[in-house]
Amino acid sequence: MISSSQPQSKIHHQARFVTREAIALLLNLQPHEIYRIDCWRHVIHVVGKGISTFVSYADLPPILGVEPPTPKDFLIWRKRWQKNQNKAPKFWSEFYAEKFRTVPTLLEMHTWGELVSVIKSAMPESAVQWLRNVYIQEKQAMENF
Repeated sequence: MISSSQPQSKIHHQARFVTREAIALLLNLQPHEIYRIDCWRHVIHVVGKGISTFVSYADLPPILGVEPPTPKDFLIWRKRWQKNQNKAPKFWSEFYAEKFRTVPTLLEMHTWGELVSVIKSAMPESAVQWLRNVYIQEKQAMENF
């Protein structure tokens, strides 16, 4: 359950990127092991199997189906990633690789690929190249199925 204990106008700008799958991957849990996700004004409170913790909105990657990343989002991310050479954490590339592997259609895979191309400047070059390889492999597998 993802809930908000704040009026909608008080929710963080990046709350639109909150998903059970992303938080589970970040916290090394299975999605079904997360019992509750509360979006607060400045942080996300997550309660799950053996865990009750806070997660920063800036830790979560952008997703499809919501407003695309804005310059404000990039500023928030870069500030969060200062200790990581201003680049996204490795978990982001793992998140997108999983999306490429589990999409039901080539069209959806292409749409995820477009989103990754929008944010690739925020990712290490090695991660971008790895994601390209995963994308190509999964696309070929879908085309040949």
